[in-house]
Amino acid sequence: MATVAKQPVLTRPTGAPSMVPRITPREELNPFRIAQIQFDIAAEVLKLDPGLRQVLRTPKRILEVSLPTKMDNGQVKVMTGFRVQHNISRGPGKGGIRYHPNVTLDEVKALAAWMTWKTAVVNVPFGGAKGGIICDPKRMSKSELERMTRRFASEILPVIGPDQDIPAPDVYTDSQTMAWIMDTYSMMVGHTVPGVVTGKPISIGGSLGRAEATAQGLVYVVEEACKVKKISLRGATVAIQGFGNAGATAARLLADKKAKIIALSDTRGGVTNSRGIDPIKAIRYKERSGTVVGMPGASRISNDDLLTMKCDILVPAALENVITLQNAEAIKARIVAEAANGPTTPHADEILARRGITVLPDILANAGGVTVSYFEWVQNQEGLLWDSDEVNVRLQKIMVRAFHDMLEAMRKHHVPPRAAAMSVAVGRVAEATLVRGLFP
Repeated sequence: MATVAKQPVLTRPTGAPSMVPRITPREELNPFRIAQIQFDIAAEVLKLDPGLRQVLRTPKRILEVSLPTKMDNGQVKVMTGFRVQHNISRGPGKGGIRYHPNVTLDEVKALAAWMTWKTAVVNVPFGGAKGGIICDPKRMSKSELERMTRRFASEILPVIGPDQDIPAPDVYTDSQTMAWIMDTYSMMVGHTVPGVVTGKPISIGGSLGRAEATAQGLVYVVEEACKVKKISLRGATVAIQGFGNAGATAARLLADKKAKIIALSDTRGGVTNSRGIDPIKAIRYKERSGTVVGMPGASRISNDDLLTMKCDILVPAALENVITLQNAEAIKARIVAEAANGPTTPHADEILARRGITVLPDILANAGGVTVSYFEWVQNQEGLLWDSDEVNVRLQKIMVRAFHDMLEAMRKHHVPPRAAAMSVAVGRVAEATLVRGLFP
């Protein structure tokens, strides 16, 4: 780590100019516009040709489908679904499918773009894609979800496949969702195709370690950042906003490293205890009650107050746009490790960098999930099953290497972490695009 000591400590160098548009009273919160701003910053760092910039910032393919679904009461309800393929210059599209009432096309386009940069920054041979359905899964039965999922799989079947575009779980989807998609695709083509999705159950070709991969990758990156910032992870205070799979697993893994979890939250609110919260007890309480709110031995706290509480490490693990121009000045964490996609806006990035707060960007910090998805795809293609130790050794190697690629870009371009990670990713995609050329 000796060479790293000469590097600005994971923030924008003192005196460096702002890299986002001038702050205005109305902050840009459209996720696709934010993704484009982040791309434009990296493109400027790399001095990309204007024509190449247009190619890389534009989604390759957008599919919108209607999904007539028979509900349990016999009525038919029509949902709307999307699949966006942003860029496939480096390999098949890769990206999750989310079920949420607030899904929008711009959100899916942004998530597909972030997947392009995420796969590139960890240097796995995939492009970026994403899917979503506008629905309320909390109000749907399992049979309704299955019928809707299978209809969606049949509608997007022409654009997915193990060598074309490989879906995975995301918000309110899981291994069962992927099993339905895999089965539907397999029935349509006439033979079993495990590699059409990742995040499957182990019994039908899933990978060991996949369920913990996003959080495990984040912990590897946090460990490296703590070394650079000379923070001992043992005893470090951690607040986690979002207690789904990524947030809950991150809490457990960080507690295993002897970090102190002082706050947790979900959609209903949060809890805090300065002496520490046992993540296992929190997980069990949420399984019984549906929320962490009200768990014994902890006081109630709002999601907003959790984000601004004093801690060493803040982990936003929910949805996008939670750290904004409105609260960035109040953030008190030393490290913000983005387990969610797009939790920090460009203007908030600038404020946090000016205040010396390290932001470990989503395209790196939560790339453990897509990395182990790549491992799952490789195992499916080769008919293999790696054990958990092999998966984690391979994951750690890739995440640590990607972190140091980001540090090298920070030194080279004199930019903060997100711009550095983006410049690494955009540079790799740009090179692949130029080498392949334009057709026709």
